[in-house]
Amino acid sequence: MTEIDRTTKTPAPPAAEATSQQGVAPQRLGSGITALVFVRERGIIVLWLLLLVFFSIVARPYFASIDNGLLILNAAALTAVFACGVAISALSGALDLSIPGVAAFSGVLAAKVITLGAPPWLGLGLGLLVGVLAGLINGFITRRGLNPLVVTIGTLSVLSGLAAVVSDGYTIPGLNALTFMGTARYFGIPTQVYITAALYAIGTIFLTKTREGMRLVAVGGNPEAVRRLGINSARYQLLGFVICATCAALGGLMTAALVTEASPEASPASIFRALTAVALAGVSLGGGRGSLPKVLIGAIILATIGDGLTIAGVQPYWATVATGVLMITALVLERALSRAISDRLVNVGGLSTHTKKP
Repeated sequence: MTEIDRTTKTPAPPAAEATSQQGVAPQRLGSGITALVFVRERGIIVLWLLLLVFFSIVARPYFASIDNGLLILNAAALTAVFACGVAISALSGALDLSIPGVAAFSGVLAAKVITLGAPPWLGLGLGLLVGVLAGLINGFITRRGLNPLVVTIGTLSVLSGLAAVVSDGYTIPGLNALTFMGTARYFGIPTQVYITAALYAIGTIFLTKTREGMRLVAVGGNPEAVRRLGINSARYQLLGFVICATCAALGGLMTAALVTEASPEASPASIFRALTAVALAGVSLGGGRGSLPKVLIGAIILATIGDGLTIAGVQPYWATVATGVLMITALVLERALSRAISDRLVNVGGLSTHTKKP
């Protein structure tokens, strides 16, 4: 036997085989992490596409049409506006539940001013100002160490009562001056779709391209670490409250413009649907992680379900059931995926360290 033959037939040492096998494990775990991250980050898009295919079959031929698509977008607009505020407040680490009260009081105040003869721009400006002031109040009170949920529920109660006081408990009709931002269409597209698109474009740029927006998200993710860097975390949580309440005020004005009347009733459905859209988007309610475009898709999913079930002849109450199921499922799935990703990252780190040892 030649020297070359002896060399090629010499078995590999056991330690080398073990090292080779251990090197495969991190690769498998890494691919598993990639799949889990894809489900968490892109699962909502897959869900929406599946719903479109499903209702295109079940509710044919009326569902899959351009006119119905515009109806879905218009129906999703209000939920999307409220959800935008909820998402930003959640990203900052302080969830705001005062949205229904802010929306009701903003709409009623604007309606009262306009019906008294003031120009529409003044009523709209005062309505948005209500949102800014409500956000400042929520933010300043929570800076005293009080629980944001309790504080914002209190604000919800106060503003709901004020809405009833201003309107004497009755609906204020005759808001035809606001049809330009309610039932009007431009180039065949409803006005409220334009407003929502502009809001999300501005919000996405703010959170991803500006220093203030990125700091707001960082504060929600780890306020203690941000504080150690010398950043005033309370300031950015205050900013989150102001943005959330302003979005709520905008939603209240859009609601009044759509139905040409303002109701003093603070509808809990607005915050419920907004929270569901936020949960579907995978936004962490503890702060620090989320995407506004996915929140918009979450709102469109809710409108798609309601529209599809209606066309299919299903009782609209089932849409509420489906919304609740989606919210619970989204929260459970988000938690499970985050835990699975964390566990796999720990395993990859442990195996990688182990393979480097002699």
